[in-house]
Amino acid sequence: MPHNILITGASGYLGGDLLAELVKADLPEYGKLLALVRSLEQAEAVRQLGAQPLTLDIHDEVAVREAVLGHEITVIYFLVDAVSSASQKLFINALGELKKRNNSDVHFLHVLDHWRKDVFESFWSTDRPETERRRPRVVHRAESSTGAFTKVSGNGKGGGFGNPISIQTVAIVQAAKALRRVYRTDSENPTWPVCHIADNTSLYIQILRTILSGHDPGHGKYGYYLASSGSVPWNDIYNAFAKALAGRGVVDDAEVHDTNDEVLQKMANALDCPKDFVAPQLGGRCTFTAEHGRKIGWRPAYTAENILATADEEVDRILQHSKV
Repeated sequence: MPHNILITGASGYLGGDLLAELVKADLPEYGKLLALVRSLEQAEAVRQLGAQPLTLDIHDEVAVREAVLGHEITVIYFLVDAVSSASQKLFINALGELKKRNNSDVHFLHVLDHWRKDVFESFWSTDRPETERRRPRVVHRAESSTGAFTKVSGNGKGGGFGNPISIQTVAIVQAAKALRRVYRTDSENPTWPVCHIADNTSLYIQILRTILSGHDPGHGKYGYYLASSGSVPWNDIYNAFAKALAGRGVVDDAEVHDTNDEVLQKMANALDCPKDFVAPQLGGRCTFTAEHGRKIGWRPAYTAENILATADEEVDRILQHSKV
């Protein structure tokens, strides 16, 4: 039986670009392509892209189960709600039930937000047996192959019908505009993986191609994917954005300033988040490297430094399309 595919977040940055590019992708045969929508306008937009609109409450266990079993959905790209895991479990369980009923291969792929090495290890480290038991139990009960995309600092214009900008770069501009200065949240100069939206989407499509070809893309501990062409120091990103913002009169100078407790609170107010969540949005150190994607044939087309070279374009796009 051919795979039926569901994409959530079709109006977002990641899901929208994926849906738009699937139309052009030369993929092995599959059945239905469905996209989760929240309005009639979104429904019409996904129809124009060759997908069947699907409306449901992702927090409703009964609705999720009926949708997955009724449409016999075997591949899910869960590209919304990257912080919580409640809805993901509902979809995984429904996939497991479908697998038992039809004896079909099922795959669940989702995005993990703002991951650091210590958080990653908390799922799999043998020093933490309680979390090691808890995480695989969901996968085992569902009997589904699951994969995760660790989120990077993205850039480039999304090609979907909805949001065309990355939320990571928006946070830099949003805080800077409110305080009239660009601030860094790290005292040193840590690096973070970066990726152009086109490379991110090409990885999603390559994983789907692998699944549709009948191959195992990896799952569980070996199903983590990083769409990144390399890492860039945060200070380089701040400097590029500060220069672009100063040139447009959004900030008072092109310098990058250090934060203190008072500044962090003002940034938190601007970002509408707790003070402790400012730093994870605007900095941090991540030493992940992209390995699994290359093993299935994925290759990035853009260099990591592209985010610096196109800072002017990125800032213009953010100021135009966001509520900053």
